[in-house]
Amino acid sequence: MKRFLLLCLFIPNLFAQPLNLMLLEHYKNQNITYWVMSEKLDGIRGFWNGKTLLSRQAYPLSAPNYFTKNFPPFEIDGELFSGRDQFSQISSIIRGSNSEKWQKLKLYVFDVPNAKGDLFSRLQKLENYLNEHPTPYIKIIKQIPIKNKAHLTSFFQEIQSLKGEGVVIRNPKSPYIKGRSAQILKFKAVYDDECTVISHHIGKGKYKDKMGSLSCQNEYGTFKIGSGFSDKERENPPQIGTLITYKYRGFTSKGKPRFATYWRIRQDK
Repeated sequence: MKRFLLLCLFIPNLFAQPLNLMLLEHYKNQNITYWVMSEKLDGIRGFWNGKTLLSRQAYPLSAPNYFTKNFPPFEIDGELFSGRDQFSQISSIIRGSNSEKWQKLKLYVFDVPNAKGDLFSRLQKLENYLNEHPTPYIKIIKQIPIKNKAHLTSFFQEIQSLKGEGVVIRNPKSPYIKGRSAQILKFKAVYDDECTVISHHIGKGKYKDKMGSLSCQNEYGTFKIGSGFSDKERENPPQIGTLITYKYRGFTSKGKPRFATYWRIRQDK
């Protein structure tokens, strides 16, 4: 009965329908001739639908009116970000009730989903709008043409040295594609992704009477994560229905994340 009530409590999160947004594949030395690159920002996805700022999970974000006052009447897709190595602070601002702290954030836009033309043309539509309706809370992410693989590697190493998350590589001729796309790639030292917690498993030995591992689910199926948790997190694990971020190193022969390790709760609802 207790388990049933717990599941009922989190059913809205468990069955929430995320937005059908553009998602990245992994860079594995594909041909990227004539492609572009930009820094991958470690913030929280922000999708402006022309009226409301939404998270990737389709939850309205509590952006104050002054923040969205001059946002465009058309869709823009980006990342709410304040600076490198500041994810916890960004998450705290978005989840909190202090509207003044939103002044530290900007929506860094990487695409205009329903605009016509290639990536540069789509971003130009937003730039033209901002020339007429300026706002300090929107910034267009600069797209850098890639000269060659050495140029990409050098840029990636520079971002790594600055404690950045990684690099996004895109085919600028591609339209905005919803879902996973081979036309937009992420280049990172260690991969990460999100999954939804669906159950907890009691530990053994050292972790007796605590959570030993949890099961989660995403597009790769159901799999367990048993490492990366602090003792405090094992005593109070992420609740069922919670979206978490995990790190991993490639995939197993069965297509499941290899060496999946818990990282943090993805608190962007």
